[in-house]
Amino acid sequence: MPKVEIYDTTLRDGTQAENFSLQLEDKLRIAQRLDELGVHYIEGGWPGSNPKDALFFKEIKRYHLKNAQIAAFGSTHHPKHRPENDPNLKALLEAKTEVITIFGKTWDLHVKDALKISLERNLEIIYDSLAYLRPHVKKLFYDAEHFFDAFKDNKEYALATLKKAIEAGADCIVLCDTNGGTLPFELAEIIAQVKKEIPDIVFGIHAHNDAECAVANSLMAVYMGATQVQGTLNGVGERCGNANLCSVLPALKLKMGIDCISDEQLTRLTYVSRYVTELLNLPHPSYMPYVGRSAFAHKGGVHVSAVQRNPRTYEHIPPEKVGNVRRILVSDLSGKSTILSKAKEWGIDLDSSDPKVREILQELKELENKGLQFDIAEESFKLRMYEAEGKLKRDNYLRLLTYRVQDYNTLDGRPVAEAEVWVEVKGAERHAISLGQGPVNALDKALRKALEEFYPYLKEMTLVDYRVRVLPGTSGTEAKIRVLIESKDKECVWRTVGVSHDILEASLNALMDSIIYKLFRDEFKKEEC
Repeated sequence: MPKVEIYDTTLRDGTQAENFSLQLEDKLRIAQRLDELGVHYIEGGWPGSNPKDALFFKEIKRYHLKNAQIAAFGSTHHPKHRPENDPNLKALLEAKTEVITIFGKTWDLHVKDALKISLERNLEIIYDSLAYLRPHVKKLFYDAEHFFDAFKDNKEYALATLKKAIEAGADCIVLCDTNGGTLPFELAEIIAQVKKEIPDIVFGIHAHNDAECAVANSLMAVYMGATQVQGTLNGVGERCGNANLCSVLPALKLKMGIDCISDEQLTRLTYVSRYVTELLNLPHPSYMPYVGRSAFAHKGGVHVSAVQRNPRTYEHIPPEKVGNVRRILVSDLSGKSTILSKAKEWGIDLDSSDPKVREILQELKELENKGLQFDIAEESFKLRMYEAEGKLKRDNYLRLLTYRVQDYNTLDGRPVAEAEVWVEVKGAERHAISLGQGPVNALDKALRKALEEFYPYLKEMTLVDYRVRVLPGTSGTEAKIRVLIESKDKECVWRTVGVSHDILEASLNALMDSIIYKLFRDEFKKEEC
């Protein structure tokens, strides 16, 4: 198969996603990561639509990209304008990019109902816009908007728009499934007919994900001869998003054997995917294929045992090829193989014949039965493993003697919580009182206040997430509560969990695990982050 070029539109089409907004600096940073990833084209935005995009095209020229070319995006000229007088086309040329992509109407429905012009006039607009731009750029791409819907409704006219674009000098005709409703077998049938009618067509694919087929449609298009794939990082985009390049790239490279980016560049995929979500302070989708935290996570005991013998038994690719890692999860589904695997990972000396293995496994299942969930909070289980081995004694770090929390309302009606704790640390007792925005925040502050005299590096630790869930099968005042806490310092992020009928006790248990984990890790440098 021929080489396939990757065209990223995260900075333009991706920003049309709900809750996804990029500032200028964000766009510049992501562009650099995309260049490192090896994509061929980065669609920087629509220079005629807003000042931020216009500024991006000016600023990006200061960066020396090694792999990618910057593309400016826009539409065909307005029906009331001539190309040379059209503000949109002028803005595209003022961006001074070597690549321009413009879209035009392919569906007669849009021509009649949206543009309210004749079908013939639309053909003139497509030709005139592309012909006007052609002498000014090295590469000119035409996005045939709504092509597959257009083909289904009026095959002859849809094909006529493509022929006009080719006649005007477009280097590549990008077939767009703009509404995202085309199924793979439909797409294949339509492309086959296009190739029959236009044998020499050079075409690409731009798929949306409204029917959960964007990646499948992109791969099918390549199989049918497409030489350009458009998509976005993490599949972000309007409505249900665009084709996810984090799935498209490894599928092309590893599954179809297609030359698109290098092996080394592919190993950066997970990093770049997570970089984008981290930059925007968004959670990274755990279940995303290839790059998600759960993509190579094994929970069932049978799976764990098999993967340890031969990873191919339950992994379709080696995770390191996309820069991800294999994870063995601890849960009530775990067997001895899981315990032994985690012990090895954490530097705990356990043999399969050691009776501690069965004891740990039994404790694990009992704790999970009570509602603790260690696959989402591994660090809480690590502590129990170190305790079982005898390397960790919680009382050596601190012992909580008593605690009290009260809620108040200020004169202006603001709720305030006060927490009081007594702790024993290295034979000394300390008492601390703190106010907080809620009882958990107050408890966290009081504990730190009591401990920082002995452990000043606790100042590095911050609580970044706090989640509460009422466990299934419980209700009302007898409900059992699970609290998950995520903490971090300058090196690590870790999660701990607590369960109780009392939300404050559950929170305190999770908090105590979080603090103990920090103290133990810093003392022995047990964990690589």
